[in-house]
Amino acid sequence: KNTKRVPSFRKLLRTSQIKLDNKLKNKQYKQKSAAKKYRKEQKKLREAVRDAISRKPFPLEECKKKKVDRKWEEKEEEDALPLDMMDEDDLKLMEDLAQKASFLTRDLSSNEPVHVKKRKHESVIEKYEKVPRRLQTEPEKELIHLLPIKDKSGIIPQAVEKPVLNVAHDEEEDTEDMEEAEDFNEEPLPVLTPEEMAAQRRQKLQERKVHIAALASAILSEPDSNIKKLKELRAMLMEQDPHVAVIVRKLVMLSLMEIFKDIAPSYKIRPLTEAEKATKVKKETQKLREFEEGLVSQYKFYLENLEQTIKDWKQRKLKKSNVISLKAYKGLAEVAVKCLCELLVALPHFNFHNNIIVLIVPLMNDPSKMISELCVEAVKKLFKQDKLGYASLGVVKVISGLVRGRNYDVRPEVLKVFLHLRIKEVELQKDSEDIAPKKKFMTYKEKRKNLSRMQRKWKKAEEKLERELLEAEASESKEKKLKLHTETLNIVFVTYFRILKKAQKSPLLPAVLEGLAKFAHLINVEFFDDLLIVLHSLIASGDLSYRESLHCVLSAFHILSGQGDVLNIDPMKFYTHLYKTLFSLHAGGTNEDIGIVLQCLDVMFAKRRKQVSQQRALAFLKRLSILALHVLPNSSVGILATNRLFMQTFPRMDLLLDNESQGSGIYLPELDEPEHCNAQNTALWELHLLQRHYHPTVQKFASHLIAGAPTEGSGALPLDLSQRSATELFETYCMKGMTFNPPVASVTPRRKDTFLQMDSFVDEELKKQLQQDISETVAHKPLDFAKHLKESSLA
Repeated sequence: KNTKRVPSFRKLLRTSQIKLDNKLKNKQYKQKSAAKKYRKEQKKLREAVRDAISRKPFPLEECKKKKVDRKWEEKEEEDALPLDMMDEDDLKLMEDLAQKASFLTRDLSSNEPVHVKKRKHESVIEKYEKVPRRLQTEPEKELIHLLPIKDKSGIIPQAVEKPVLNVAHDEEEDTEDMEEAEDFNEEPLPVLTPEEMAAQRRQKLQERKVHIAALASAILSEPDSNIKKLKELRAMLMEQDPHVAVIVRKLVMLSLMEIFKDIAPSYKIRPLTEAEKATKVKKETQKLREFEEGLVSQYKFYLENLEQTIKDWKQRKLKKSNVISLKAYKGLAEVAVKCLCELLVALPHFNFHNNIIVLIVPLMNDPSKMISELCVEAVKKLFKQDKLGYASLGVVKVISGLVRGRNYDVRPEVLKVFLHLRIKEVELQKDSEDIAPKKKFMTYKEKRKNLSRMQRKWKKAEEKLERELLEAEASESKEKKLKLHTETLNIVFVTYFRILKKAQKSPLLPAVLEGLAKFAHLINVEFFDDLLIVLHSLIASGDLSYRESLHCVLSAFHILSGQGDVLNIDPMKFYTHLYKTLFSLHAGGTNEDIGIVLQCLDVMFAKRRKQVSQQRALAFLKRLSILALHVLPNSSVGILATNRLFMQTFPRMDLLLDNESQGSGIYLPELDEPEHCNAQNTALWELHLLQRHYHPTVQKFASHLIAGAPTEGSGALPLDLSQRSATELFETYCMKGMTFNPPVASVTPRRKDTFLQMDSFVDEELKKQLQQDISETVAHKPLDFAKHLKESSLA
């Protein structure tokens, strides 16, 4: 009887941790020793088998038989009893048993019959001679070595002949089985009509939709409890029914995307440490941990499925099941890319966001226009809504690596997304915050001088509370934000400068120049000289298009209008280039470039009015007035608004409203030097033509400029026109929809008297002739086209 008692629960609680650790160590040590002992036995067994195979074969039966006989004789001598101590009946029974062959007296190792007499003088050679010979033509049988048997005498190797398969017989059996299967399969399957197949497909699809909706609603209603149903829903991405597989997979992709957007928390889930897993927590905390762990794992598997779908489409790879065709894979890949783009924008804070960026950015350069546009728009949205800058920095790094890895052979849209970075707005916001006065706290001396002891105590508590509130308002450190933006801009500028240096004839150059024009005020002053030299050399080379040269001019003046004011650089060559190329604009393809020209004029004249001479301003004013006659109405409005700015900014611009010439010389409109074309000796006669323009806004601006561009009085512009910039007016009156902007008012024409009869206009004789012709009946005769030929042949 086992007297050992089972320890009670209280006793187990009192058991020390050291004792439990010792028990665990002892248990592990026993398991290790048992495993070690087992390995040793197996090793010995393998060595014994190896030795038995390598030994020379010898007849084991004789040796075994002799050993067994010796042992039996020795045992008989030891266990022999005197005959006088046995009864007569027992002695007789033993003698009878000795004459019979039994299981106990038989040698099991021999293959001889039971009643064969022992031959003491039989030699080994004679025994080998009695073994039947085998013919050489008979193939040797292969042996399969089995595990040996171990007994008191030693190890006995075991072997079995390898069975030879009758191939012909097996083939006959296989053919018979195939014939039987074919006979079985010959039973006719029910043939469905196209209408029945369509109805069956609709029914299956409806069942799948209901199942998807039920799972999704259950997950959204209680995400903590039903997180395991995500796995069941994700398993439907492997739908195997070829009739509904494509649609079901698309529906599951979109459903999972919406579910993750709804149930994902607003923070990144980190994996638990070993110490956190070992500690005991509340049930609610444990439930939350299980939910987070399941959510992250299912989200990871979902992203892997989307990635694999895109890879299969890119590699034109079919699965073994062949459920979906290659054409259908393109549709699946488009849905997968759409889901990734939505998650990129909606969950920039959640796990695996960098993995999504690495997937999306190379697809921006995809040959498929739809997929590339989806990815580009997603990245633009991400840049616009990224206030802090973490996601923007990750995307910019990947784009820079992609451009460099492809040897600058990417689409221009990949670089144009840099224009949507929010760095400029944040920097401007930072400057305004620095200018604003900061709250100052009283010093210790001021408190001692002006406040009592109790007031100082209250003041200290109040200042402490105010500091905490200020820290709470600043959700993120401004220095950290500025550091992120600086790093992002550095990567952008490095990419731009590499293209300017190594790939000047690349199609990426317009995007680079446009980006430099946007971010030029943030470039370090040390690079200004080199950058201006590069921009001027690009313009002078003549390899650039008109739009690209305008971007070069805009970039140069953005540089000079910001921190470049301290530099002693004369931009006259850029003024000359813009003046020379203004007449390349017209109402055709270059009409859209007028927006860039208006920006250049604003930076070159409005922001640098002190550095511009009167002759230069007069020359540009005259040339712009001529240009306003040859462009679309929205462009004319923008140019006339710029002329208005000229007349209000620079003095003595009203010289061009007078016919009398000032100074010597005549106006040379074909000269490309604005300083030497004698623009003061001409007049703005173009404004009188623009007063008769069909567009009402152009008429208003022309009349306003003829009056001298007054700010008050009858000749002043209405507020909706005077308070807008030239670029805004150009975009407002755009005619892309091929409609009048503003629309033309509908006018109802007056109804005039109409004559029902025209008799009063017809002469009497002509009237009689008309009546006679109308009254005559015309007889329709068949036309004979060969009449003339017949008459000529008879003649």
